[in-house]
Amino acid sequence: MKKLRLAVIGQGRSGRDIHGAYFKSDLNDICEVKYVVERDPARRERAEAEYAGCKAFASHEELYSIGDIDLVVNATYSDEHYSVTRDLITHGFNVVVEKPFARTRLECDTLISLAEKHGVTLAVFQQTFLAPIYTETCRVISEGKLGDVKQIAIKYNGFSRRWDWQTLLSRCAGSIYNTGPHPIGMALGFLDFSKDARVVFSRLDTALTSGDGEDYAKIIMTAPNKPVIDVEMNSADAFNDYNIKICGSRGTYKCTTTRYEMKYIVDGENPERPVIFSSLSDENGLPAYCSEKLVIHEESADFKGSAFDTAVDAFYRMVYAKITEGKPMQVTPEMAAKIISVIEECHAQNPLPLRYPTTEG
Repeated sequence: MKKLRLAVIGQGRSGRDIHGAYFKSDLNDICEVKYVVERDPARRERAEAEYAGCKAFASHEELYSIGDIDLVVNATYSDEHYSVTRDLITHGFNVVVEKPFARTRLECDTLISLAEKHGVTLAVFQQTFLAPIYTETCRVISEGKLGDVKQIAIKYNGFSRRWDWQTLLSRCAGSIYNTGPHPIGMALGFLDFSKDARVVFSRLDTALTSGDGEDYAKIIMTAPNKPVIDVEMNSADAFNDYNIKICGSRGTYKCTTTRYEMKYIVDGENPERPVIFSSLSDENGLPAYCSEKLVIHEESADFKGSAFDTAVDAFYRMVYAKITEGKPMQVTPEMAAKIISVIEECHAQNPLPLRYPTTEG
């Protein structure tokens, strides 16, 4: 199998510890990192040591004269995603860009059009669509055991503080640009990416963050004949026992990133009770409350893999098949652009004061 020759821009947490961790893992037999771009000299030196035969550069413009690169991974700061991806596309490179895709829907659409014009592959690293937390939840919904799905809650909460660049609005950061593409993407997926999906309520605020970007977000979405989706990101939630919870007409499902459990009833096993128009009484004639013991089924299982191993592998195999065989991608730039539309709408509904207008503090 021919390996794709890669250049990776950025050796931070994403470039090194997510993408790089996969490229160096036993799962990977389709990619080899030949070039790294990193501003920090120490990180360049470390990259050349970690990737055998790799050459490191200080600027992505130095890649333009190299003719043997099959794919460039753009893991720069979020506010650089658009400009760097645009430059790479116009120089004829296939690109994987980290989330968020860009700051605005206009920027996303511009990149999609440019990729089509230059005949290159553009993919956005939204690997959660290929992770068990999403794929297994979709499977459960499609099986119909929960009945008619009424509501889905998605929580990416915790109890911790941040004070790095991903707390700064000027860096295209804050919770919904940083973490949000994952739960918002799943929310849109549960709405089948309906063209009529809309944000009916949102609130952005700050809690524990040191920056000016939100670390509290509540977003309610829905579409005609679709469930209500409740998305929450809260850095001050000390009690959080699930990531996704589905309430259907026949039962409830909840999961973390590693495991799911479900309780539901089966049609026919609990015959419908006729409506009684008078007050209920027990055998002694005393007031009684509606009470019965339903026949309830329970399921639970551990997920195999996560968003940081099997999903990354599935994502890069998808991109590999697109580049080498022209196969369609399951996770498209158009899906990522729709996510940015939602983020843009939430910020429009909740303008936050810019307290750090530059990246230097």
